[in-house]
Amino acid sequence: MSVLFFNTMRYKAKDPRNQCNDRFVLSKGHAAPILYAAWAEAGYVKESDLLNLRKIDSDLEGHPTPKLAFVDVATGSLGQGLGASSGMAYTGKYFDKSSYRVYCMMGDGECSEGSVWEAMAFASYYKLDNLVAIIDVNRLGQSEAAPLKHDMEVYRKRCEAFGWNTYVVDGHDVEELCKAFWQAKQVKDKPTCIVAKTFKGKGLENIEDLDNWHGKPIPKDKVDGLLKELKAQIQVPNKTLCPELPKEDTEPADLSPIALLSPPAYKKGEKMATRRAYGVALAKLGEASKRVVALDGDTKNSTFSETFKKAFPDRYIECFIAEQNMVGVAIGCATRDRTVAFASAFAAFFSRGYDQIRMGAISQSNVNLVGSHCGVSIGEDGPSQMALEDLAIFRAIPTCTVFYPSDAVSTERAVELSANTKGICFIRTSRPDNAVIYSPDEKFEVGIAKVVR
Repeated sequence: MSVLFFNTMRYKAKDPRNQCNDRFVLSKGHAAPILYAAWAEAGYVKESDLLNLRKIDSDLEGHPTPKLAFVDVATGSLGQGLGASSGMAYTGKYFDKSSYRVYCMMGDGECSEGSVWEAMAFASYYKLDNLVAIIDVNRLGQSEAAPLKHDMEVYRKRCEAFGWNTYVVDGHDVEELCKAFWQAKQVKDKPTCIVAKTFKGKGLENIEDLDNWHGKPIPKDKVDGLLKELKAQIQVPNKTLCPELPKEDTEPADLSPIALLSPPAYKKGEKMATRRAYGVALAKLGEASKRVVALDGDTKNSTFSETFKKAFPDRYIECFIAEQNMVGVAIGCATRDRTVAFASAFAAFFSRGYDQIRMGAISQSNVNLVGSHCGVSIGEDGPSQMALEDLAIFRAIPTCTVFYPSDAVSTERAVELSANTKGICFIRTSRPDNAVIYSPDEKFEVGIAKVVR
């Protein structure tokens, strides 16, 4: 963390959410105290505030959330940081075309989560050379050792097999880390993974590399002695460390409202599936604003996000069949208001990404999710494809606005409204062709239903 924050990363310490800054995601959210300490060292967090860690009235919670300006996405449910980081890196490389880089600190325990490897596959496929993952291989999980313990070669082989430029380093060696982060900046067309061998509680007598210290404070009678030992190791006391400033090559976020450039072009009684109307509306919205981007999980010819892709191929991200990662990437794309992101799939399959959606709400994300093929109306495909619980799922998400449009006109307006609505939005679309029941100039508002009959 010291090498990252005071040698490698470029950022404005007094303006943590500046659009030009390098990004840092602490995927192993339980290590929040070191994140807060780093920002205290950078001068943004008051050192005295660190004593309020985990107190009921403090924003320095046990896991970081975007209540803090230096946190882009909430973490704590493990295995999600790399997906969001991939979305940020994709945005930096392909949408912003800027020099900011993204760093993601992960734990070895969370590498048992499949979502980590979905993100590893995504990042290498899209050649995200502005992304660096650090795996803190400290051997220990919460209740016992992580499965690979300190087998660094297996970590190396796995990361390389997923197409990542990989360095195995001593995670306690400052010079080695400085060199590895510098080398990562020279590599083109590959993300970099730094696999760091560390020891939990390094340098603390009767604590280092031992089980049963996860999330536990040091007993009061041992604190003074251990602090004395640690302070004796400080070679250059009171040295002020200043991060390097970023390049000013990223435009400030555009927060202006987005409106359809033309009203829905349907006549009453005309038949049109709401999923198809979604594609039409998304393409129209993309024409209205360059901030609009679309993601899909290899269902674009069924959700009709392909309509957007055909119109704006440079603003479409194919996430393939990895819905958890797609949601995480979309949340990453939407951070710092860099994009207005719409991610679509069969509504039934968003249940697979429910934890990412839940964490997206805690992340104060403005991501828009669109689920097609809802309910029993999809018929022949059978129950595995039918979204029967999606309304309940999304209604249970704090900050979530749910749209269930009944025709093509209301679908277009739902897309327009969701682009301008804070929090997570979910639009539910259907497979069959339905009759248009509203005129093109019908007004729609969030939270106000229309009684048709």
